[in-house]
Amino acid sequence: MAEQRQRALSTSGEALYQILGLDKNCTHDDIKRSYRKLALKYHPDKNPENPDATDKFKELNNAHAVLSDVTKRNIYDKYGSLGLYVSQQFGEENVNTYFMLSSWWAKGLFAICGLLTGCYFCCCLCCCFNCCCGKCKPHTPGEEDPEFYVSPEDLEEQIRTDNERDGDTPIVMQPTNASEKTQLIGDGHRTYT
Repeated sequence: MAEQRQRALSTSGEALYQILGLDKNCTHDDIKRSYRKLALKYHPDKNPENPDATDKFKELNNAHAVLSDVTKRNIYDKYGSLGLYVSQQFGEENVNTYFMLSSWWAKGLFAICGLLTGCYFCCCLCCCFNCCCGKCKPHTPGEEDPEFYVSPEDLEEQIRTDNERDGDTPIVMQPTNASEKTQLIGDGHRTYT
């Protein structure tokens, strides 16, 4: 079995145009015309005895698929096959962001800002002291927090005093008729009309 050679990802964006025999500033119609002509020439059904024709036909299909799609063609023209790989991994809309963040100046800016502001140290301390051993520390099941614990007796007493202060009994039913409207009257009594 013949080994497939691994192709390196380029950033020039010219190989697919060379497969179709075109230059970078060709039109969509030129791409279509060249693809049809070469696809007929290298189609596996027309060349059953030539195994290289099948490989060439696959390359033609790949080149046509990329160059006939406007978004993929723009990515390929700007970033080459590396850009197409990034678009498959992260999505077509994230290619520009990926290359901007992977540039030398973005990495340098990130490092300088982090070192000058001490942000890396602050983020680590904030995370550790809040999440690991601080206020946001995870609690084990069954452990009660004394700040937020209210005994059932205290809760019942609070409900009783609220009811006595309001003087009203709580509403336990929704209005039965859909045309009824709830209105609040200024003296604190609720009525339904």
